[in-house]
Amino acid sequence: MSDMSVEAAPAIPQAQKLQKSDLHAALKAGLEDFKAAPAFGLFFALVYVLGGLGLWFGIGAAGQPVWFIPIAAGFPLFAPFAAVGLYEVSRRREAGEALYWAPILGALRGKGDGQLALVAVGVLLIFGFWIILARGIFAIFMARSGVGFESIGLLFSVSGVSMLLVGTLVGAIVALVLFSITVMSLPMLVEREVDFVTAMITSVQVVRDNAEVMLIWAAMIAGLLIAAMIPAFLGLFVVLPVLGHATWHLYRSALPR
Repeated sequence: MSDMSVEAAPAIPQAQKLQKSDLHAALKAGLEDFKAAPAFGLFFALVYVLGGLGLWFGIGAAGQPVWFIPIAAGFPLFAPFAAVGLYEVSRRREAGEALYWAPILGALRGKGDGQLALVAVGVLLIFGFWIILARGIFAIFMARSGVGFESIGLLFSVSGVSMLLVGTLVGAIVALVLFSITVMSLPMLVEREVDFVTAMITSVQVVRDNAEVMLIWAAMIAGLLIAAMIPAFLGLFVVLPVLGHATWHLYRSALPR
């Protein structure tokens, strides 16, 4: 009988227990990283802001301003990908390595094995599912009103308010799912040789085992990003880099080297 070798599945890293004080420490460290290397944070924030402005003018040109609400609600879900380069900046500062544009931009490819791209595809699919849900919720509440997508005034009707409440609840559930699978998986894929399934499972487990702390962190991210989007997205030039660097440090607290 011949021997058969079976490749073992990657072990899921053991996460540390997080405290609320870790959030404060992560934000402080994130601000220090941004102040130490602001050019990188401003660059990635600019890309994100241009994407937001493109959505705004594109939806306006299409004559359907109502759809800016669900798309804007989902727009912060892509912030972790805009921050991938910032994870590499924080990692290199932590390791005492020089900061060069080439390896920092190269971090967008992860380890070059396509694992980070697979997570991005998954997020795009879930975002597309959210848009389908949003259209379904609109149809349920507004089908009898005879009002089209072009009317922003419908949001102030009884049906419009009900639609917003239900849509907010459903959107929050979708956002929590995406937050759970990306908050730790993306920095992990930047740093470690690991497949995207293991990274996402680890991320979900960190969120599950530190539910209170991670829900506070999710609420802080959502609140700060939405507030930063209001003045023509300009607040994102500070908020996005600080949150991106801070997420790396929170990842490091949960999954130390």
